[in-house]
Amino acid sequence: MSESRVIKARNLATGYDGRIIIPDITMTIPAGRISVLIGANGCGKSTLLKAFCRLNKIYSGTVTLDERDIRAYAPREYARSVGMLPQSPAVPEGISVRELVTRGRFPYRQPLKGLADADYQAVDNAIATMGIEMIADRNVDELSGGQRQRVWIALSLAQETDILFLDEPTTFLDISYQIEILELLVRLNRDKKTTIVMVLHDINLAARYADYLFAMKQGRLIREGRPKEIIDEDLIREVYGMESRIITDPVYGTPNVIPVGNPGLLRQ
Repeated sequence: MSESRVIKARNLATGYDGRIIIPDITMTIPAGRISVLIGANGCGKSTLLKAFCRLNKIYSGTVTLDERDIRAYAPREYARSVGMLPQSPAVPEGISVRELVTRGRFPYRQPLKGLADADYQAVDNAIATMGIEMIADRNVDELSGGQRQRVWIALSLAQETDILFLDEPTTFLDISYQIEILELLVRLNRDKKTTIVMVLHDINLAARYADYLFAMKQGRLIREGRPKEIIDEDLIREVYGMESRIITDPVYGTPNVIPVGNPGLLRQ
């Protein structure tokens, strides 16, 4: 893996079904770091992620990888550099863990040829990295939510990309599984220098695990920077329309957002 792969959006307008969801956004994803997009539901986080992965139309502006327009890359070439784990991906019926992870090698396979030794090694490495050797022969539809998410991330790892986008990788998971998945992603970033970009709804987990945050509102970038630099009561009020207090996490030293509703409604 290399830290030199740089992906940027310049004056990007994107959306889907003829609708512009993001009218104009310019941003550079920090290479070799973990970045998280935060913001209220419907603000355009997933739409932006899909534009970086060539899944949503670019109406104007550009997205570039190493200063080259992503639309100029052949599909297999781009898939060898950029991977994406979408929200709640559909599991093919009756497929085993190993078979699903093997699909991550699609960008490398030659027409009419089977898997090469390098493909099998990449699959084995991805399975080992995610610690799913013991379930490699089980059907994916038999697994728990946390196990399934490990398998999907293993598929992404088998793709051996320098940049990995994940759309809400902790959704519908118990808190213990959320922490487990996020810590696995941190280890992946530290060990392989993979650039990781995620959408997370839990702002406190985002502040804990992200090196860099992009805060969005109504399709626009409101603020960006390190969590300690940008998370404050004004940001929470602007992005989420909510009053809050910001304290320091006593274990991690990161910002921790305490929502302020109507304390009088609660029984003491």
